[in-house]
Amino acid sequence: MSSELIVAAVQMTSIDDVDANLMQMEALMEKAFQNSQPRFVCFPENCLYLRLVEGEKIPGFTLSHPAFSRLSELAQHYKTYLHLGSVPLYIEGHLYNSSVLVTPEGEVQPTYQKLHLFDIQLENQNPFRESDVFRHGQSPNILEIDGWKVGEAICYDVRFAELFSHYARKDVDLILLPAAFLTTTGEAHWEILLRARAIENQAYVLASAQAGTHQGSKGGVRETHGHSLIIDPWGDVVEQMDTSGKRTPGVIISKLAKKRLESVRQQIPMKFHRRLPVG
Repeated sequence: MSSELIVAAVQMTSIDDVDANLMQMEALMEKAFQNSQPRFVCFPENCLYLRLVEGEKIPGFTLSHPAFSRLSELAQHYKTYLHLGSVPLYIEGHLYNSSVLVTPEGEVQPTYQKLHLFDIQLENQNPFRESDVFRHGQSPNILEIDGWKVGEAICYDVRFAELFSHYARKDVDLILLPAAFLTTTGEAHWEILLRARAIENQAYVLASAQAGTHQGSKGGVRETHGHSLIIDPWGDVVEQMDTSGKRTPGVIISKLAKKRLESVRQQIPMKFHRRLPVG
């Protein structure tokens, strides 16, 4: 068990080309390890494939896809855990928006399937209906990384406080929120929701985001908000990207400490003050 954990949040501008995205991931990993040795490297939602033509069929992955073999090699080379925020993955014949963990030994395993699918209609914009493509996930999931308990979520999940209350009752140390947030909702809600989740659940939050203008290989274009963040359990932003509005790929790195968690939880012992039963 480690009292500290070095983490990296990778910000990407993924497109609808797996090979191009994989090259971007490799380059960003190389950047992450230039001056540090992160033990846990986290990529955003849709890191390996981002659909840019609405309504186009999404080519789902299986674990035999060669991209996973390459990522397995990279995890072993760098001796690190890789967390793929989400990929369109077939599980038992059904397509899910699924997180995938690659261990330092090169094992590749699906971990969490997005619970809350993005079916929304913003004013003056075309509707988004993620449930037309994906099945809903069925349950939360907690990873263990070197003795750290890590709760998983994906993008739109951030709006549903009950998921994070579940993780708080399980004493998670870190919450992951990989995302491909729209610019409109990102500007309004992204940072404030992430900081609230850290504060109310007294856990670190790591949010790797898609960012910028995504120009599709088959036409189509999309804008995402970016602003990847690492937030401590007091709600302080300890690392962030894109404060200048450039919204470009990059990496932020931070050393998380168990003593910071303990300090916050001792000062405000919310664990012992909860009144409502688990729903």
